[in-house]
This record gives sequence, structure tokens and C-alpha cells, in this order.
Amino acid sequence: MKYSEKDVLQYIAEEDVKFVRLAFCDVLGVQKNVCIPVEELAKAFKEGVSIDASAIKGFGDETRSDLFLQPDASTLSVLPWRPEQGKVIRFFCDVTYPDGSPFENDSRAILKNAVKRAEQAGLEFFFGAEMEFYLFGMDENGERFETPYDRAGYMDVAPYDKGENIRRQICLTLERMGIRPESAHHEEGPGQNEIDFKYAAALNSADDALTFRSVVQTVAGINGLYADFSPKPIADQPGNGFHVNLSVVGKNYDNPLSGAVAGIINRIREITLFLNPSEKSFDRLGNNKAPGYVAWSKQNRSSVIRIPATRGKLNRLELRSPDPLANPYLAYALIIDSAMEGIVNGLPCPNEADINFFTANEQTLLGYERLPVSLEQAKKTAAESSFVHSSLPESLIEYYLNNVR
Repeated sequence: MKYSEKDVLQYIAEEDVKFVRLAFCDVLGVQKNVCIPVEELAKAFKEGVSIDASAIKGFGDETRSDLFLQPDASTLSVLPWRPEQGKVIRFFCDVTYPDGSPFENDSRAILKNAVKRAEQAGLEFFFGAEMEFYLFGMDENGERFETPYDRAGYMDVAPYDKGENIRRQICLTLERMGIRPESAHHEEGPGQNEIDFKYAAALNSADDALTFRSVVQTVAGINGLYADFSPKPIADQPGNGFHVNLSVVGKNYDNPLSGAVAGIINRIREITLFLNPSEKSFDRLGNNKAPGYVAWSKQNRSSVIRIPATRGKLNRLELRSPDPLANPYLAYALIIDSAMEGIVNGLPCPNEADINFFTANEQTLLGYERLPVSLEQAKKTAAESSFVHSSLPESLIEYYLNNVR
């Protein structure tokens, strides 16, 4: 249900709501929030809530430090882990300057603008996220133990899979927040888990991805566990992926999915910095089903894009290179822009690469471009990309180039 400001104010008048969390994220996709008493919400809708932008990564320095959070009433959600008496509710917010104009480095606004450009081109994109994470024991200081929570493998069951109850608790919490998980299972790595979501519009899906990370970390912490979303939590084990499933509707285009594949393949190296924003990201790529080469194929998990087998009418692609440290708003915006470029310009889809990139010989691999092999190479490729500079604000690009380590 999409709430209006009137609906929200009526809800808090009827329910025992005491506090409101106004959530947003920095340019790296790390969720932040400020808490206000419920009596201040009507004023927040009207005037916004001031924050010190100089303390937020990628939001500027002390010379222009005042920004405002403008709560989006449609994103109302109750935080189920807070007390039933004296409820806490949460909104995602748009970030603006004091005069009300949008703040250019607000990644949620960047995604909104990408969606608008797609709509103007007669295209609509839907996303489904698959995000992996490891569970570890945790000490009294909140630090993770080195030993993973279990030694189970892919789709194992209890008692080997000790994460079963945690995943169920996560899924129930998400459902209470209006997010519909599609499936959950143990992944290949020891202590590794995956929960997948149903398709949603781009902005809703990105909001859900940010919520998901918060819920997983909260539920894990309640159970004395540490949830690790980093790309390579254990050196010799599979890394964590953020597989992005994409479908596209465009009545004026013959085969929009083919154009989307072509567009993403054409730009994937240039946008890798924003899909894989850490040095550890490149320890993951090219190993354990994480792609290392620029290619697409059907059902092939060694390619950067695969077209999954389906029963029914849903046609989709799965982009397999991103990892969970990516800011989902920026990732989706860049995926939309690159896919749209391929569709609108009628870019031809490259030939399908039906080979196993993990076992192919060196001569075969010479025929394919590699994804960047290091963070520095990803930065250099992004810095030289006119496409990246046309899609993202210069100040945000500069932050990634100069501060992402």
C-alpha cells in the first residue's frame, strides 16, 4: 500500500506510535537515520529535518553543511523488532538543499531521475535482488569470530544448516515490513545464506535492498550473530554476490530485453566501480561462479549476464557481477541508463558465449574482454567514461575516485 501524508498522520493518531526514523544513505549506500518524536512528523513533512551534511560520506564539507531530509510518506514501515507499545516507524527520505531543490548526490534522487528518463523513452524496468551474506558468531564487542556459523553447503538442511531459523525470522520480519521474499536457502560457502525478492519497480526494489541489509544485520545481532555482506568474507570460499534480475517493458520496441543485454554488456566495464566498490570486490570476481569476463549466455553462471530458464512469460536477465557493498540506487540507475542506451539505439546483441569461463583455455579467453581486475583499474575505466560522466554528478564521481579504498 502506498501511503499519503494524510494516511500516515491518521495512522499515528490511531496506533501507539512514539518515534519516527527518517532514513537515507550516503553515496556508498550505507544507511543512516535520524530519530524524531512522532509529534514532530507533521512539521517534518512540511519543512523537512536539517542534518549536518559534512558528516556524511560524499555529501560535502563544512562550507555547505546544511541539508534537509524530506520524508517520503509512501515508504511508511513499522520496525517489527521495536516494542509493540510505543511503536517506531520508518520512512525513506529525499535529501534537499535548504531552498527545497534536490541535492545532486542523493542517490535515491539519481535513481528517480533514471526512472523518469526511461519513462520518457517508453520503457519500464523491474528489479529483483538476490543478496548473499555470511553468518558468524559474535563477541561481546560486536566483532565477528573467524569461524563461520555452520559448515553446511548449497541448499543443505538442518542440522547441518544452522541458518534456517535465522532466515525464517528474517523473512517474517521482512513480510511485516511489506517486503515479499521469494525464496531463501543456504548458499555454497560455510555459513553463507541467500534470500531472494519478488520483482518490484526500480525505486521500491532499491528501498527494499537497503531495508534487507538492515533487517539481516538486526535479526542476526538479536540472535548473537554477525552478518557479513562483504564481497569476500573468507579468502578460500565463495564470495557474496548481489545478483540483479532485470525485466523491461517497452511496447514500442521489438525486443527490449535483447537491447538491454547489449547496452549493459557495452557499458559494464565502465560502471564496475559502482557495482564493486572495494578492493575485496576484485578478490571475488573471476572465482567461484563470480564472473570475470564480459559476455552473456543462457543459463551460464560463468558469464556476467545470463538469461535464466523460465516457465511462463517472464523474460529477464540476471547481472551477476555486483556485490552487496554496491549502493543499490546507483547500481540500478546505471543499469537502467546502460540498458536504455542499448534498447533506444538498437545496439546489436553480441554473440552468445556458451563456454565455461572458469575452465576455458587461455586462447579462448583472449577473445573476450575482462572486467576490471582491480579497484584502481575500475577507477581508471570509470574516470575515462563519458557515459558515467553523463549519468552521475561530477562531485559523486570524484568522491568514488578519491575516497573509495
